[in-house]
Formats: sequence, structure tokens, C-alpha cells
Amino acid sequence: MKRGGCVYIMTNQRNGTLYVGVTARLVERVYEHRTHANVNSFTAKYDCNILVYYNTFEFIEEAISEEKRIKGSSRQKKLQLIERMNPNWNDLWDEIKDWT
Repeated sequence: MKRGGCVYIMTNQRNGTLYVGVTARLVERVYEHRTHANVNSFTAKYDCNILVYYNTFEFIEEAISEEKRIKGSSRQKKLQLIERMNPNWNDLWDEIKDWT
């Protein structure tokens, strides 16, 4: 059975702190970040509760590889990636929250 995945970026404000993550369950994971489910996490510490970027993949391995590539890139490249998909840095939560 194949299992897809998503790579995503959370922030606390436009051009603020960035968190890059990967998951097979995007809606649940973003909800955890938004509600600070893990109070000791990086996203809770820096209040990164705005989803500004995501990309879905057919296989989780592809998402993991992309996460590593993004994490290894410069901050400027991360900002460019966000702004290509989401130039106004809108919170994309409303776009994904009803995915099933």
C-alpha cells in the first residue's frame, strides 16, 4: 500500500520564523501546530501557527526528500518558495481544513 505525504511551512508572521515539516496527515498536523498540542515544540515556542506553504506527494519518501532539500536551502530560497505559491502569505488553513 502506498502512502502519500506533504511537506509544509508554518510561520508566526510574514517574513517571521519558519518551520519546515513533513507529514502523511497534513490537516491533523497543522491543527496540532495551531493549537500548540505539544507545548514544548519549536512551533509552540515561536508561535508558528500560520500555514503558508504545502506541497503534496504521492509517496511519503518523496515528501521526506523534499523536506530535506528545503531545510538545506537558504532562508531566501524558502521565502521565494512561499511567495511563488502564496505571495500574500495568507494562512492556508481554510484551504485544507476540510480535507478528508
